[in-house]
Amino acid sequence: STSPFPSQKPKSELVRTSLRLLTSSAYRLQSECKKTLPVETCPTTDIQLVTQQVIQCAYDIAKAAKQLVTITTKENNN
Repeated sequence: STSPFPSQKPKSELVRTSLRLLTSSAYRLQSECKKTLPVETCPTTDIQLVTQQVIQCAYDIAKAAKQLVTITTKENNN
């Protein structure tokens, strides 16, 4: 059976690290986005700061996804 993830230890660790970053960033993104909803928005909510956080989360998600693609592509080409 061929796994989409590498079997070698160092690469597997990279995959796990990327997946952790992807997961934590997705949770952070969800929580930051919730702050912009009318129900959750309090008068002290700094929308500009929240927007920066959303952008950072999205960047982290893209970075983690790119790492996973790079790792699995290299593995599949070997």
